Amino acid sequence: MVKGMGDMMKQFARMQQRMEELQVELAAKRVEGSAGGGMVRVVANGKQDIISVKIEKEVVNSADVEMLEDLILSAVNQAREKAAEVQAQAMSELTGGLNLPGLNLPF
Repeated sequence: MVKGMGDMMKQFARMQQRMEELQVELAAKRVEGSAGGGMVRVVANGKQDIISVKIEKEVVNSADVEMLEDLILSAVNQAREKAAEVQAQAMSELTGGLNLPGLNLPF
């Protein structure tokens, strides 16, 4: 029984190491969300952090600030959704496709 526990601890340590590596990989990945035909573009990393926002001058209109706000919100949400997909795929690869309830990743 002690040997089995030791093997389990080694597996856990390997998985923890791989999770740390995965965090670095996700931080380096980039996904883009866009709205208004690309007039507003938002880049996020694989950890769902927003990295940059680009707004074309043509879409900036002080008479219609609400439209610009909606475009930004849409692009941000799209970028975060894509980042969440990248994150879920990476987690699936880490766990071999197993859904492990209660396994809260630190990212």
